[in-house]
Amino acid sequence: MVGYTLLAMPDPIIAQKSPYVLDMKPGTYYWCTCGGSKNQPFCDGAHKGTAFSPKKVDVTVEGKVAWCGCKHSKNGAFCDGGHKAV
Repeated sequence: MVGYTLLAMPDPIIAQKSPYVLDMKPGTYYWCTCGGSKNQPFCDGAHKGTAFSPKKVDVTVEGKVAWCGCKHSKNGAFCDGGHKAV
């Protein structure tokens, strides 16, 4: 059996402890996973040189979207209320 080491993923920066509730039009968006973007909740490339990469999200229906701001949601890019525990 070949040995290996699991590397832990670093914790993301908590951009804010509440969701970004935005009116969205259908389209493709890239949600910031690192928390370092100045264009929250979307990626601006701040993750470069880290273990993070943006998450591609396709919005298919126009309407309000609650984007995760704490970067700890178990629901990917979308708020699941997890910010209450961070």
